[in-house]
Amino acid sequence: MKKAFVFLATGFEEVEATGTIDVLRRGEVETTVVSITGDCKVTGAHGLQLVADKLFEETDFTDADALILPGGMPGSSNLNAYAPLKDLLVKHYDQGKVVAAICAAPLVLGGLGLLKGRRATCYPSFEPQLIGATITGEAAVIDGNVVTGKGPGLVFDFALALVKVLNGKPIAEEVAAGLLL
Repeated sequence: MKKAFVFLATGFEEVEATGTIDVLRRGEVETTVVSITGDCKVTGAHGLQLVADKLFEETDFTDADALILPGGMPGSSNLNAYAPLKDLLVKHYDQGKVVAAICAAPLVLGGLGLLKGRRATCYPSFEPQLIGATITGEAAVIDGNVVTGKGPGLVFDFALALVKVLNGKPIAEEVAAGLLL
């Protein structure tokens, strides 16, 4: 079974985190929610609290197939300020494994140079931070081992793109049908 890790920082976008986690689990992806805050209880941008499965510093990522960043503010800025996560993303990307971000969170990938020469999307006001990317404006974009999503109202497009990359189009279509999409 493919394994994905979804990272939470204070101020994450709740719809993007919960929607992505839900769709991945429906799509037969073992999904672990990881807090970078030092506390498993993490508060989102709109006051919703989620309890992560693990703390970053206690998690082994060696068998990860995908590393996923929900957006939101200040969540995306908090992810971007966490050096251990950025180091992990670069290592994972260099191994050809999937890195993904939605809404404002692609700014992390852009700042690391992981979007250079790639097609990508994000929340419109963050486009300048996708350094070197060709901005598509699409709901979700798959370009090699990088998946990006535009924003909260398009979380299903993003999450289904991840299921497609990790477990194939038939499973993604099955999940979409079950969700009446």
